[in-house]
Amino acid sequence: MADIPNWFAVCMGLGTVFVGLICIIIICKIMSIFFYKKEKPEKVSETADVKPKAVTDTAIENKEQIIAAVTAVCAEVMGKDISALRVVSFKKVNN
Repeated sequence: MADIPNWFAVCMGLGTVFVGLICIIIICKIMSIFFYKKEKPEKVSETADVKPKAVTDTAIENKEQIIAAVTAVCAEVMGKDISALRVVSFKKVNN
């Protein structure tokens, strides 16, 4: 059997990998063309009053207790002492 030079084996390996990656990219691009869903934009009638959403600053009931509970859970999960944690901001998320 003839010995294959090392440089040839390296070049063939790298070439195979990069050709394979390029083929995967091309297949992904073709698949995205077929499965692309174009969402239709919602039409806003001009007669309707368009009002921007106002940010409502509603008070959170029992805020101190909620912060204490969340901090205790975070300290337990992270394995730290609760006095090592500091709450910088706590806001209500509106959906």
